[in-house]
Amino acid sequence: MFSLAGKKVLITGATGGIGGAIAKTMLEAGATLAISGTRPEKLEAFAKELGGNVITLPCDLSKLDTVEDLIKQAEEKLGGLDVLVCNAAVTKDNLALRMKDEEWQQVIDINLTATFKMTRAAMKGMLKRRAGRIIYITSVVGATGNPGQANYCASKAGLTGMAKSLAQEVASRNITVNCIAPGFIATPMTDVLTDDQKARINANIPLGRMGTPQDIAAASLYLASDEAAYTTGQTMHINGGMFMA
Repeated sequence: MFSLAGKKVLITGATGGIGGAIAKTMLEAGATLAISGTRPEKLEAFAKELGGNVITLPCDLSKLDTVEDLIKQAEEKLGGLDVLVCNAAVTKDNLALRMKDEEWQQVIDINLTATFKMTRAAMKGMLKRRAGRIIYITSVVGATGNPGQANYCASKAGLTGMAKSLAQEVASRNITVNCIAPGFIATPMTDVLTDDQKARINANIPLGRMGTPQDIAAASLYLASDEAAYTTGQTMHINGGMFMA
């Protein structure tokens, strides 16, 4: 169950906590991987750690004119592309009244526009092959909002709406488009929080703890698998119960 044997997968933001867990899980499930990120040396180190059949494809998603080239490279080096996992994202937090235009635009460009451009490029091959899986890693705040993150919340909510639209466009070709919306996940980003801050966060989570990157990776594995063939246009909220859709 949930085998990805023979599947060719591209994961963006692959060296982060969640992206790394997704990469390891999909590789263990038999996938051939292409991993992407902005820092070539970090990608190479992670590829060596993973072992197996892993290709590194550095890409700066803020350079929107090069984003579609990432998909072309993945197609060429993998010999096709069955699964696209869009995990890369940035934050530029500020209260709306203080938010600079560039803080808004950078987040929208990388989190939303670059994802659209990658998806559009990936769908071309998937439509020809009449099969594909597209997975967006969004966020609980795309549904709940969060003070100081109008740009980030808008980008993540935008992914959800985009996924629903695209899912309807490509369903007849056996291509699914889904989102995973993590809540608070224990990663290096949350390690900087104090014990008091973590305690306050956990108090608002019914399960009483943060999730793990493996929780998100497991959902990604399901959505990428043949078992998820009848699941499309959905958002899987994985947040310990802090938000129940």
